[in-house]
Amino acid sequence: MSRLVETVIASLQDLLSEAIKALPGLLTGIIIVCLTRYVAQFIEKIAERTGKKALRNPSLQILLTKTAQVGVWTSGILLACVVAFPGLALGDIIATLGIGTVAIGFAFQDIAKNFLAGIILLVEEPFRMGDEVVIDDYQGRVEHISIRTTEIRTYEGEKILLPNATVFTNAVRVKTAYVSRRTDLAVGVDYNTSLAEASQVLAGAIASVPGVLSEPSPEVDLVEFGDSSINLIVRYWTLPQQKQARQVKTKAILAIKTAFDAARINIPYPIRTLYYYNHNQYHDCLPVK
Repeated sequence: MSRLVETVIASLQDLLSEAIKALPGLLTGIIIVCLTRYVAQFIEKIAERTGKKALRNPSLQILLTKTAQVGVWTSGILLACVVAFPGLALGDIIATLGIGTVAIGFAFQDIAKNFLAGIILLVEEPFRMGDEVVIDDYQGRVEHISIRTTEIRTYEGEKILLPNATVFTNAVRVKTAYVSRRTDLAVGVDYNTSLAEASQVLAGAIASVPGVLSEPSPEVDLVEFGDSSINLIVRYWTLPQQKQARQVKTKAILAIKTAFDAARINIPYPIRTLYYYNHNQYHDCLPVK
């Protein structure tokens, strides 16, 4: 029994001795990790300033900053591991990281997909920060593109965070991709109206609306014979922002109504013709005997 106790005590002494020997390395590794945080913040600021000077593309500036930050943290953690565990070779760490990467890839597939999709979005830049987009059921202004999510501020003032994988794999409508944007506005006139006069009045009214661009020039098309009206569509161009298009459309409706009233052109209500007849004169439904 005494020999067993002596063996246990000797083992504990050996473990304590090894722990004391490893303690300076562990403390140094912890210090290195703590210093890595401040170094990463410093390098991030330098990368941000450098990106603003050297790169005009905001997305590439973000990518440079994030890459520098990840690189510093990776280097700091590897250095801390080497210092804390002197017997661990750098090759062993890399091999462990390789095996760990596979395991992490299976465990965090969504995170990996969003990370890779974020890098592709930042490099290819299908849209930029400040663009107005429609993605799935969400539409608004792109506020920020990070490695994991794309932040959208909706027209109602709500903040939407979309995973980059969702943005990358779905169709994206970029409303502000070009310098101008077309709006189609439908209007109907009654069948007694001169179509040439109505088209001329409509073209003159829309051309006088503030915010309607002269190039491309507005167009008026006759589209169909409706139930109670002949329908026309005026197509005009404005700046691409949603607020601008919405405000110009309101002005256009007011201008068209004013111009039609001045020209005595009617915008008809829906018309239904009702026929009445005397049931006594018809024998469609005779009583069954």
